[in-house]
Amino acid sequence: MAEGQIRKAISGFYYVEHNGDLIQCKSRGVFRLKKISPLVGDFVTYVPDGANDATITDVHQRKSELVRPPIANVDQVLLVFSVVEPNMSLRLLDRFLTVIESHQLEPILYISKEDIADPKILEENEKNLAYYQRIGYTVLRNVENKHSLLETLRPYFSGKTTVLAGQSGVGKSTLLNTILPELQLKTGVISDALGRGKHTTRHVELLEVAGGLVADTPGFSSLDFEHIEKEELRDYFVEISEAGAGCKFRGCLHVKEPGCAVKAQVEEEKISEGRYKNYLLFLQEIMDRKPRY
Repeated sequence: MAEGQIRKAISGFYYVEHNGDLIQCKSRGVFRLKKISPLVGDFVTYVPDGANDATITDVHQRKSELVRPPIANVDQVLLVFSVVEPNMSLRLLDRFLTVIESHQLEPILYISKEDIADPKILEENEKNLAYYQRIGYTVLRNVENKHSLLETLRPYFSGKTTVLAGQSGVGKSTLLNTILPELQLKTGVISDALGRGKHTTRHVELLEVAGGLVADTPGFSSLDFEHIEKEELRDYFVEISEAGAGCKFRGCLHVKEPGCAVKAQVEEEKISEGRYKNYLLFLQEIMDRKPRY
């Protein structure tokens, strides 16, 4: 009996890292009865069945779990956003941040393609990004060569498990190819008609990068709010959550309630009006969804 971590899963087999080796494992039928499915990132107990085969007998408790991509024990999300091709959408950025915050994961924002954007767009983005930094988010800039990119990411990757996320075409595969050239991930071709890239990653795998683990699959292919209740949304906007402590009513949703400290801070331009409008849009989306029984 031994313990290790699932680093990849392909065709019903799980590859468990133990002392630098990858052990090919299958899972016990009892997991299916209990509706437990081992995930990449899981720490497991396994029993060897021969030289390099084994059976997983136990899945240890997870500190986090994602459905799309199916992965466990993630610490943070490197959120890749490009300045152009595609242009940065703050509404999409806020949607990503809301979903990431709802999973209690740490978001790190990585900005790509600044080298091909015109000065006017860069200036506008600089103002927007300064706000996200002010409310506590880490913003990393486009770094082109492998050495400096690895050194930029090392303090953030070291000792952590990271998932990459961002809309198609922003440079997630390019970034991974830069820091791990041996991967040779196909870079998604942006479709002119759709303005979207094509998915090129087939399975989830954790790769050792800069003293940590990075998932080579795009994260959060679904960005809906199905798992978020309307009373929870305010907690996932960091500055709204903080300002909300000063509201007159404890259950304030920051819409039309009197004595709302959040609306006061929006009027005083301490909270971004654009972020607040996105909060209201997301809140309406949650309130409009069909009831679940």
